[in-house]
Amino acid sequence: MDFGAVLQTNPPASRTVHLAKLAEQYGFSHVWTFDSHILWQEPYVIYSQILAETRRVKVGPFVTNPATRDWTVTASVFATLNEMFGNRTVVGIGRGDSAVRVTNGKPTTLAELREAIHVIRELGNSRSVEYHGSELRFPWSEGSELEVWVAAYGPLALKLTGEVGDGFVLQLADVDIATWMIATVRDAAEAAGRDPDAITFCVAAPFYITDGTEEGLVHARNQSRWFGGMVGNHVADIVAKYGTDGAVPQALTDYIAGRTGYDYNSHGKADNDHVDFVPDEIVDRFCLLGTAEEHIAKLEELKAIGVHQFAGYLQHDNKEETLRVYGETVIPALRDTVTAKS
Repeated sequence: MDFGAVLQTNPPASRTVHLAKLAEQYGFSHVWTFDSHILWQEPYVIYSQILAETRRVKVGPFVTNPATRDWTVTASVFATLNEMFGNRTVVGIGRGDSAVRVTNGKPTTLAELREAIHVIRELGNSRSVEYHGSELRFPWSEGSELEVWVAAYGPLALKLTGEVGDGFVLQLADVDIATWMIATVRDAAEAAGRDPDAITFCVAAPFYITDGTEEGLVHARNQSRWFGGMVGNHVADIVAKYGTDGAVPQALTDYIAGRTGYDYNSHGKADNDHVDFVPDEIVDRFCLLGTAEEHIAKLEELKAIGVHQFAGYLQHDNKEETLRVYGETVIPALRDTVTAKS
């Protein structure tokens, strides 16, 4: 299993770069960032500095969207970074949430998302693509490799992911829900004539190492409750379209019954003050909280259902310690054992 660290680009940018370097030192393979240009600093600028100060990690948005950036510009950014630093980028993309809603916009349609994925991937892989009636190609790009991973929750978005995504980003770590969603994506891939095993499955959630006490767990929950509110935005869209019965697992839709709204000024923040509707049970199910041994046990469950990468959100007050424990204890436990002599 691979591991990613998900960062917010809060100032100073040097802090983001520091955490990215630390993640690489502790064995993380990916460094992801939020992509919401009003709420936080511009991540695409920071990627260049991260790549310059690391050697192995791949970087990318978690996630961008087709609405706030021209698709050819997005492709050009990552093709340029690949030329500079050797194919160390990946694009996570979805219909759009905070980046578009803060500017009073709306998430894109799935048709637009599908087209954006195609344009970004073709140009980002040094190939030509039809765009607005013209055949376009980067004449300066050769040998660039860029995967596009799709973030999805709803049935039609999961179907699209299986049909066109290089990877699937699921932003919650509930094993039962992840099992259902991974199977849905795999079924869609097979129906489209694709090899489901060629898709990378990534589960993302807050991760917090505790000392094993109840008091420590309570604190970790309060540092991570924001995540249930963020997921609730997407679930609310699904419920508005499909209702609460049948389209997605009831475990995902039931908890938002008490949701009354959302303030994007507190988006993704541990001190989010309007997520009281998220119960402890959901926090525990959606996140990875507890001792290193408890993290390992849940990650083993996720690995068993086909998860290739766990990406942990570092929006809490225990960033360095969580990275350290993962690097020294958790990540080695999830690696295949290799012996020097047999």
